[in-house]
Amino acid sequence: MAKRGKKYTEVMKLVDTTKLYGMKEAIELAKKTSTTKFDATVEVAFRLGIDVKKNDEQVRGAVVLPNGTGKTQRVLVFAKGDKIKEAEEAGADYVGDAEYINKIQQGWFEFDVIVATPDMMGEVGKIGRILGPKGLMPNPRTGTVTFEVAKAVEEIKAGKVEYRADKAGIIHAPIGKVSFEDEKLEENFLAVFDAIEKARPAAAKGTYMRSLHLTTTMGPAMKINTSNIVEVE
Repeated sequence: MAKRGKKYTEVMKLVDTTKLYGMKEAIELAKKTSTTKFDATVEVAFRLGIDVKKNDEQVRGAVVLPNGTGKTQRVLVFAKGDKIKEAEEAGADYVGDAEYINKIQQGWFEFDVIVATPDMMGEVGKIGRILGPKGLMPNPRTGTVTFEVAKAVEEIKAGKVEYRADKAGIIHAPIGKVSFEDEKLEENFLAVFDAIEKARPAAAKGTYMRSLHLTTTMGPAMKINTSNIVEVE
């Protein structure tokens, strides 16, 4: 078991691990218990009652946070023709086709998100084995395979967050930074919660949201009462 530092041990005294917190209280406590010198990320983790081995129980999508993530995403767009100019005007950091495929094959990864037009997916598929394990492969379900490249780039720059259940049925998603005002973190939290709730597969049986935790980078986690998000009586 990893040894915890003095700061972590001290802030853990403020957290009741047996308690179900309301959203507002959890956010306030998460900010109080953040001990990093940098502006830590506030994150939520959902444990879902799904069988990820079944195709009809996959949970994957994207949501635009109303107050952004606190981080500027670098966007690479694979496009050609008029869509190149459209992507550039929307604020894409890199736009092109074969030249960037070659760069990625050589180990270049100075970007965070890829957007591709559908007619470019045949070429992008050539580097699927490189992009897939890194979670960078564009996908129609997250809005990153589209002819509406301007809209896609603008949403990503505004704070679009992709989410996907891992092998254990857990989704991790950032909702902002510790420096955010509480109200902004609350709005972002509710946006993610609503998106995950609406993404429930029709085939999923039993309890969908089995647990929900809120934490900061290197900070302790608070368990959230999913049946009464805003306030616990």
